[in-house]
Amino acid sequence: MFWVHFAILLLAIYFGVRVGGVGLGLIGGTGVTIFTFAFGMAPGSPPIDVMLIILAVVAASATLHAAGGLTYMVQLAEKLLRKHPRYIVFLGPICTYVLTMSVGTGHAVYMLQPIIADVSYKTGIRPERAMAASSVASQMGITASPIAAAVTSFLAMSLKAGYNITLFNILSVTIPATMIGVFIAALWSLKRGKDLDKDEEFQERMKDPAFRAQLEETVTLLDEGISTKAKRSVLLFFAGVIAIVLIAVFKLSPVIGNKPVSMTIIVQIVMLTTGAVILMYSRVKAAQIASSSVFNAGMVAVISIMGIAWMSDTFIDAHKTELVATMKAMVSQFSWLFAVAMFIVSAFVKSQAAVLLIMVPVGFALGIPINLLIGMIPACYAYFFFCFYPSDLSAINFDRTGTTHIGKYVLNHSFMIPGLLGVGSATIVGYIIGAFFLKL
Repeated sequence: MFWVHFAILLLAIYFGVRVGGVGLGLIGGTGVTIFTFAFGMAPGSPPIDVMLIILAVVAASATLHAAGGLTYMVQLAEKLLRKHPRYIVFLGPICTYVLTMSVGTGHAVYMLQPIIADVSYKTGIRPERAMAASSVASQMGITASPIAAAVTSFLAMSLKAGYNITLFNILSVTIPATMIGVFIAALWSLKRGKDLDKDEEFQERMKDPAFRAQLEETVTLLDEGISTKAKRSVLLFFAGVIAIVLIAVFKLSPVIGNKPVSMTIIVQIVMLTTGAVILMYSRVKAAQIASSSVFNAGMVAVISIMGIAWMSDTFIDAHKTELVATMKAMVSQFSWLFAVAMFIVSAFVKSQAAVLLIMVPVGFALGIPINLLIGMIPACYAYFFFCFYPSDLSAINFDRTGTTHIGKYVLNHSFMIPGLLGVGSATIVGYIIGAFFLKL
């Protein structure tokens, strides 16, 4: 029955991806129903901790957005990009990476993408070079963020499994690894594709007056007025992030009943408190928070993770013996093959937190050392492979020149090589740091 159940799992993922959005979560939940009622499988455990972390972080980030703080952060990034437009292929990915790293979600990138496209075109640089690398970098920043669900869920699972690791242990590997990966992806992108003045397809489109007119429009946030309260809300948000890091690094969690409060709880309560402080200080309306794009994207992520991770956990629990035996034969001599397995799973599952929830317990069962598992965390990002993730699709839409695209053969799209180079190099660097420099 393993292959029957596996086929149902793949079909659910396939149709969930086709539907997109909350559809992935809804169809994942349907898969749990089929497994339970049709095959008598015990339902797995939905990833409650991860979902609560996402809810808390999204609530704080959406409050920051509604207060104008996120717009202010993007304005600062735009000033940097417009001051040094010749370096847009490097600065674009760096800005999207840092933005994601700061707020814990890659969905903040949408505000910056039209600006990167505009600066690239106005400077005479093929927008595809900066746009594709920036989209990839925005998602690579997730595993470098102390408040991202992927990082905190890995920490929670490790502590529950008895490993004595800290948030600092994880970030000391993922930050340098992903930074190097982003740099390599941007470096390769410097000369990709033809310059606009030599691109026959682009020059043909330029013959259309309407096409030329839309390119001449300037996309900017610099004209938007930012209040002092909006600027200070950014400081309040980062105070919350820094508080989480300090509590994790110096082990400042309150001890209750001879046991320190777990970091998953700490992230939740600190982020909710941070959002509340920003709410009261900026006096933003609660309805504005719920209607922000960051809030909507976060809610979609929660439902998606709930359904697909729950279904995967149900499948893995039912077939853990066969799965562990099969994968153990693969990774017994070459533990890095587990990173390949994570990458393959991520190509179908549009959430790095969900991939880790699915794969990390298997890694524990296989006996892979925790320092190597930490080194392989960057491999949980591969949903650029089929180019169906919102940040990739929005990058295509925001590039008005049409150079950022999905190719004729679907897989030959703008994000493939930057993604493979960025994630591949980050995983290799992470594995080396974990194997030789992370002492646990």
